[in-house]
Amino acid sequence: MTRYVLTLNLKDDPRTIETYRRHHARVWPEVLQSLRDAGVERMDIHLLGRQLVMYLELADDLDFRRVFAEHAASSPRVAEWERLMKSLQEPSPLAPAGDWWTVMEPVFRLDDREPAIARVVERSATS
Repeated sequence: MTRYVLTLNLKDDPRTIETYRRHHARVWPEVLQSLRDAGVERMDIHLLGRQLVMYLELADDLDFRRVFAEHAASSPRVAEWERLMKSLQEPSPLAPAGDWWTVMEPVFRLDDREPAIARVVERSATS
């Protein structure tokens, strides 16, 4: 299993934030199936103010950039969802140029089976 923690912001507008919440309370079935088909084993998205943090677990050795690209290209309906979500989002001000969802740096993990500081993956743009 490959794990990522990613972040981005919603646009600074209470209606946009509520729209995002509303859509994620009823994610389109095609989107859910496409994520599973692309290799996503777990995805949690958390919100604080307008900052989103995504916890992502992928099948072994999958890269999130490839998974998201495969997902977005899987069908016109999924592409529509991705365009809609992107219209509500903006990169974190701390994101490297070109990043959308940005990899957060792991700094601690309480797990005797793994090192406290995990490998930092290359930061790259994704939607």
